[in-house]
Amino acid sequence: MHDIAAQASNFIDLTTTTGVYLFIVGFIGGLVSGFIGSGGAFVLTPAMMSLGVPGLVAVASNMCHKFPKALIGAIKRYRYGQVDVKLGVIMGISGEAGVLYGASIQEKIKHAFGDAGSNLYVSVAFVVVLGIVGSIILKDVMKSYKNQTTNDEETVTALARWVQSIHIPGTMVYFKSLNARISVLFTIPLGFATGILAATIAVGGFVGVPSMMYVLGAPGLMASATELVIAFVMGVGGSLKYALHGLVDIRLAMLILGGSLFGIQLGAIGTTYVKPFMIKVVMANIMLIVLFSRGLMVPVYLSQLGLISPLGDSMVKMLKSTSFAIMILALLIGAFIILKAIIKGLIAEHQLNLKLAVKQQTVSGGR
Repeated sequence: MHDIAAQASNFIDLTTTTGVYLFIVGFIGGLVSGFIGSGGAFVLTPAMMSLGVPGLVAVASNMCHKFPKALIGAIKRYRYGQVDVKLGVIMGISGEAGVLYGASIQEKIKHAFGDAGSNLYVSVAFVVVLGIVGSIILKDVMKSYKNQTTNDEETVTALARWVQSIHIPGTMVYFKSLNARISVLFTIPLGFATGILAATIAVGGFVGVPSMMYVLGAPGLMASATELVIAFVMGVGGSLKYALHGLVDIRLAMLILGGSLFGIQLGAIGTTYVKPFMIKVVMANIMLIVLFSRGLMVPVYLSQLGLISPLGDSMVKMLKSTSFAIMILALLIGAFIILKAIIKGLIAEHQLNLKLAVKQQTVSGGR
């Protein structure tokens, strides 16, 4: 009973304002998720932590809300021909093993160092991963822009060409997203790493999407869509694992899921109006902004653990407020870029339909 009471104390009090905020955050997270295929948790986990939700509970609740949302997003994008189901399932299976291993690490850290230790672990993981992956993608975006390849086919990396050239008997499988046969042995470490990261910060897409693009050679659109399948497979097992330990706040999960179900379908529609280049632009921008948001909280957790000199109340309050403001900025920028792309696409499509209609009337009138 003591353990149950201790776990329940991690769940924050919900007010109407907090509920509305979480619903809106869920909508924007779903919008981002449907657009870039990362699951959207890289904005949702920090957004919940900004409200005072312990890092581990935020991760667990995010994973719980994510797998039904990922399923809906995957089905939506499958209809657009963007999902490689075979690759998603294969990577999802090895990802499940990574989730179970990563969840055990999370629980050990919380048991040994409490909420401050767990929050520090999640925040540092965010900063490191966001910094590495965001920088790589931003560099790729700039390189593509300079080489004027933003409107043409995506180039396959030298590493991906090497992976596709290796033949290991008995392990070769054809994947439509790669338009090539590769050894499934290459997918195992990628899936496992995706799972560990998903259990750590609820964002496996940071590894899953770039690894499919740069290591295996999948196009950006198909990699982002296929990641939704991986997220679904991993999310089922991960949610059960955390729920059995009383770490899933179902209230948060349902509020975010409610908003996400609207956002993810709109985001998926947005992918049909943009080039893969724009997906990378959105991903890199949001990642680097969220990095600063989480980075500002690291000194607060270090102070709580006694690893640095105690911070004054005014300093802690300022860091928390600034972190929250930057988090909101990241959400607004991501939503603005995606919605702008959708609106421009819809206008262009409408104008094209009008021209076709006028042309058809002209042809009919000339007969």
